[in-house]
Amino acid sequence: MAVASLVIDPAFTVAPVRRRTFGSFVEHLGRCVYTGIHEPDHPTAVAGGWRGDVLDLVRELGVTLIRYPGGNFVSGYRWEDGVGPVDRRPSRLDLAWHSMEPNRVGVDEFMAWCELAHVEPQMAINLGTRGVQEALDLLEYTNVPAGSHFAEQRRANGVADPYRIKLWCLGNEMDGPWQIGHKTAEEYGRIAAEAGRAMRMIDPDLELVACGSSSRAMPTFGEWERVVLEECWEQVDMVSAHAYYYEDESGDLTSFLASAVDMDRFIESVAATADAVAAARKSDKVVGISFDEWNVWYQQRAESRPPTGDEWPIAPVLLEDHYTVADAVVVGDLLISLLRHSDRVFSANLAQLVNVIAPIMTEPGGAAWRQTTFHPFALTARHAKGDVLRVALDSPRVKTAKFGEVDMVDAVATHDPDTGATVVFLVNRSVDQTVNLEAAVRSGAATLSEALTYTSDDPYWTARADDQSVLPSANDSAQWENGTLAIELPPVSWTMVRLAG
Repeated sequence: MAVASLVIDPAFTVAPVRRRTFGSFVEHLGRCVYTGIHEPDHPTAVAGGWRGDVLDLVRELGVTLIRYPGGNFVSGYRWEDGVGPVDRRPSRLDLAWHSMEPNRVGVDEFMAWCELAHVEPQMAINLGTRGVQEALDLLEYTNVPAGSHFAEQRRANGVADPYRIKLWCLGNEMDGPWQIGHKTAEEYGRIAAEAGRAMRMIDPDLELVACGSSSRAMPTFGEWERVVLEECWEQVDMVSAHAYYYEDESGDLTSFLASAVDMDRFIESVAATADAVAAARKSDKVVGISFDEWNVWYQQRAESRPPTGDEWPIAPVLLEDHYTVADAVVVGDLLISLLRHSDRVFSANLAQLVNVIAPIMTEPGGAAWRQTTFHPFALTARHAKGDVLRVALDSPRVKTAKFGEVDMVDAVATHDPDTGATVVFLVNRSVDQTVNLEAAVRSGAATLSEALTYTSDDPYWTARADDQSVLPSANDSAQWENGTLAIELPPVSWTMVRLAG
């Protein structure tokens, strides 16, 4: 059995736990919207046509923030198509996903759903086929109380009060050659600056996110962030980061389980680039990171390839990955990475929410259920409160083909000074070794409230509507005595330990 140790002290904080860390993403892609969150004929449907069973699961998942309406979709989107009487709305070709968009759900419907789901909206604007004027029109529609053309249009559509949306994405993945309206860093940085400057003339208190590079593997990565931030530094609060991970076809589970190592490096590289721009400009401003797309996504699978030719279906089956226990362990570890970088990651979005690479799955007219990845997200969102702590970890190492030697155990802790509660989140990345972990906890915790572990003898087990048998379960090895926690971490596992003050 491998041995690891941990020291947890509330004197060493990273930053407060940011509730926006637990965001998600609704894009007009596949079945995320239609038969996902919206299905008027479903037996559980509530007013507005929203699936009530999905709303219940969204609230249980604990998401706090939803990015909308894309994603690649937004770079060809005309927001005006999705407002006003539904029977008069046009259907449009969605070039991003080779689908037909009926526009039955648009801005007003999405905002009504956000209220039902108790989440904050994060709106993205189209800087692909459109630009500054359309961004201003949408902002006027959503945020101006009355009197102007678009504010009065919203009121005529039945919404008297402005939505006051605070968080806005200035486009999406504009360095990607696949993106409609793909731009160079200079071109995008200029239009982002122009859009941001104009939007702040309507509402100076907006929080604006510039597009970072589409991934760390892009040849544009690093230089893109530098050039873009130099162009729009004064107008933006955050720069985006996107990352997806998967176990490759060679079956390299060991590397896959270490995916959070790459996320750590990604975050630190973007932060370093932003700080270099600040230094060159002699600016004290700190630009944060909006990690507004992250997840496990098997992009090489057939279901990730859009239709072709003359077929333009409405809400086709796309990107519907069925997740394993190993996938869930990686998702839990990626959350650990996001939390420990709370000083620079100001918000984050699990992409996506329903059906499309999602923790929640639905059957049209039928059941909704939790995927494996639902569990670590829901438990972390529910129990991570107060401050993120900078833990001291001594772990055995494991060799990986992708990332070299990495710690076998990954960990982060949070401490709530108001209640005295300390929560420890742990991952064992080993595929075959149990780890005996001992943690010295200097937070004044008095009792062990709960120790849950998510694992399975079969790391490739997947949940189905009729089989939810693998759930987080009590870890009976956990022992608490005189400020010391001892616990066994099984191979390929995610664990949460709650200590009461």
